[in-house]
Amino acid sequence: MKNASFIMLFNLIGVAAFAQTLRFQNQTFELKNVTGSVTKLDGNNVLKIERDLKALPFDAKNLGATVDEPTYAKLTDLDFENGTIEVMMLSRIQDPSPFESAQGFIGVAFRINENDSAFESIYLRPRVGRSDNQLARNRTVQYYAFPDYKFDKLRKEAEGRYETTAPVNVNEWIKMRIEITGSKAYMFINDAKYSTFVVDKMKGKTTRGAIGLWVDIGTIGYFKDLKVIKR
Repeated sequence: MKNASFIMLFNLIGVAAFAQTLRFQNQTFELKNVTGSVTKLDGNNVLKIERDLKALPFDAKNLGATVDEPTYAKLTDLDFENGTIEVMMLSRIQDPSPFESAQGFIGVAFRINENDSAFESIYLRPRVGRSDNQLARNRTVQYYAFPDYKFDKLRKEAEGRYETTAPVNVNEWIKMRIEITGSKAYMFINDAKYSTFVVDKMKGKTTRGAIGLWVDIGTIGYFKDLKVIKR
């Protein structure tokens, strides 16, 4: 009986450990403060990612301290410094949503260090991409550097410099391409000839590291066709 109990416990531990990684399109992802699965959307296999509020809770009254966190599926065995990151992504608002102001937060983290304590990120708030409110539209795209320069600090110190507009929406596929060279990052949306957004001087502590498919509160994120070209 003791042996049977030990075997059962060992199996449960093995399943839990295995559940921390996902294999998709010949790439392996490690889950960091997110839940994930490979599922079908519109008949195609996609990677589904949601922030794990059990692993990393948030406080709606203290957003600055509890959002823009390491919440991503991290591509393993990659050391990225400069080059191109391209991915197809689609976001939906969870129903019910734990955050009434959820905007479908979805994007990419890059130059993630080994212990996930520092990285750069560019993400979207697709729900306001075609808003009738111009100020809301102007906050569709967001850059931040974890842990010292989240959206709220950047907005206070340099309003408008690290955010911009983009013609996107929830529940539709968006191609995001980020070109990274040194301290600069250029983001392109949906095969646009010219960049939608430029970060002329990134503020992060890291200069190289991993890449993550990133989501935040109230969002169901779907990803496919991640391509990385190092330069």
